[in-house]
Amino acid sequence: MMIRILYTVLLSLAAPFLLYGLFRTKPGKPTVGKRWKEHFGFSDKLSHGNEPVWIHASSVGETIAVTQFIREFKKQNPKQTILLTTTTPTGAKQAESLSELVEHRYAPVDLPFAIKRFLKSFNPKKLLIVETELWPNLIHYTHQAGIPITVLNARLSEKSYLGYKRILPLFSSMAQKLSRVLCQFEDDAERFIKLGVPTANVLITGSIKFDITITNESILASNKLRDTLGGSRPIWIAASTHAGEDELLLSAHSSILESRPDTLLILVPRHPERFVDVTKLCAEQFTTIARSSGEKVSLSTQVYVGDSMGEMMLLLGTADICFMGGSLLGKKVGGHNLLEPAALGLPTLTGPSYYNFKDVTNSLIEIGGCKVVNNSAEIAAAINEALNDQMYLKEAGEASKKFVELNSGAVARTLTYTS
Repeated sequence: MMIRILYTVLLSLAAPFLLYGLFRTKPGKPTVGKRWKEHFGFSDKLSHGNEPVWIHASSVGETIAVTQFIREFKKQNPKQTILLTTTTPTGAKQAESLSELVEHRYAPVDLPFAIKRFLKSFNPKKLLIVETELWPNLIHYTHQAGIPITVLNARLSEKSYLGYKRILPLFSSMAQKLSRVLCQFEDDAERFIKLGVPTANVLITGSIKFDITITNESILASNKLRDTLGGSRPIWIAASTHAGEDELLLSAHSSILESRPDTLLILVPRHPERFVDVTKLCAEQFTTIARSSGEKVSLSTQVYVGDSMGEMMLLLGTADICFMGGSLLGKKVGGHNLLEPAALGLPTLTGPSYYNFKDVTNSLIEIGGCKVVNNSAEIAAAINEALNDQMYLKEAGEASKKFVELNSGAVARTLTYTS
């Protein structure tokens, strides 16, 4: 009790600074706007239905991850209202693609008055938390209201485990209140148990991110875009890049153009507030077109910046090989998920820092679907080698796609414990 009170006091002091970062407007970044009150529990009532199933997905990545689960859950429970909350405006923007299935609200900040007001307004029948978005007051007051709490697609990296271990009394206060923790892998389950979650409440259901549905429509859309970009030219994509990586990738592209001058780089920054700056950076060195500009791409176009939300799969589907960002910055980020390009049959490259997706990445490395590169020179060499070896592109891509297919089914297993 005392540890949670101390946490609440500290959070109250930090809240103005945290909320300033959340509410601050940046070019290209979706804004909270007039909906800022929702973070304090002042939310409009749902359009229809009572006692919704509350699904909380913090931001874009979690919202994308839970999309297929939501679709299948709604099929099984067509009359059940689903309330989807996100913390960030980028997550809210991503949630718009699910507007026919869910109603979106911003999640309340983790302060008692906001949590209590939110619970009173919506009276959810259960809470499903995506991955590891665990907040002490959220867990406490939701449990106190008699609402079962399930963490789905739960993952806990070694770094996060050590972080929670440092505040074990606070985590322990949450651990006993979780009805179920549905983990991606055995390592995740072991770490949750070590932190005090009862063994009986921890299950391994696999990663719902393996359940990626690729429709004929999406394939056709990617093929059409590929024709627009230049159907016969080699294309590589650098996906979900972070500040500090773009310069390295552009340097690699410059080297690639020396031997293959018709090569196109699709560069997709992770965060929308960086779209403008990254486009300017690219334009300083290369003939660049931003996707949002609507400009016509020609064979002289050297860089295509993916400055749009929700189109990653479309852009991935146009490429021959993918480099996944967030992996060249030491311990700062820890990489991003390789399953989307793998599901599309793309060989992948990653930097050496991929601890957030260690299991998936190591599995892809083992089957030959992924290679680790440490700097711009190695990136350029790996891209050149791949583009010169069509057999490698085909075999590595097929192995990656088969890996995803063999590990699918987590959504069905998760539904068993959440419907």
